[in-house]
Amino acid sequence: MTGWLAVAGLGPGADDLVTPEVQAALAEATDIVGYIPYVARVAPRPGLRLHPSDNRVELDRARAALDMAAAGRRVVVVSSGDPGVFAMASALFEALEGAPPPDFDIRILPGITAMLAAAAALGAPLGHDFCAINLSDNLKPWALIEQRLRLAAKADFAMALYNPRSKSRPEGFARALDILREECGPDRLISFARAVSTPEQALNTVTLAEARPDMADMRSVVIVGNSATRRVGHWVYTPRSAAP
Repeated sequence: MTGWLAVAGLGPGADDLVTPEVQAALAEATDIVGYIPYVARVAPRPGLRLHPSDNRVELDRARAALDMAAAGRRVVVVSSGDPGVFAMASALFEALEGAPPPDFDIRILPGITAMLAAAAALGAPLGHDFCAINLSDNLKPWALIEQRLRLAAKADFAMALYNPRSKSRPEGFARALDILREECGPDRLISFARAVSTPEQALNTVTLAEARPDMADMRSVVIVGNSATRRVGHWVYTPRSAAP
């Protein structure tokens, strides 16, 4: 049996937002590898082995998947959203560094990432130049996060903020809000999109003056508008013309 490895994005949550390409790879797979809640989204079936693991063992997970594919297994490493956005695709290539080139096929299968699903639910807050910043300091120092927040705000980017507020580091998002108020002022629009595309979806847009840390958790994506972002009805959008 010829092995292969795919790193697949399962989208933001809803089953109908998983691409046909990813669905086909899952149907052909012998092994599913990934973080525990993402593996749980794949339906068990005869002949399919599930390999869930903790969220802090990305490199170990990638190496295990490579070993399985080298042994002839058809392996899908699953991520939520898109595998190239704060997810497993980069961990896989990091695991490949310094090793001989594999003799099996590797594919990265894109998915709908959380910021795009959230932006669509809200309207079009990422309609002009934007950036994505991961607020988790597990893999980078807080000083770097703060620097990127300040520079993105000074450049007048709209921002999509991932992993805003965990139970183990609730103070980080409070500090991020303080930085955004310092750089953007109190009237800038900020949107909280939680559990997008699932039955628990919740959307809330306020100004930075009204924003509170407890409005976000790890199931949330936070979108900060640029200076031109505004409301139209219950939607939020950023016009495609340059901000004044």
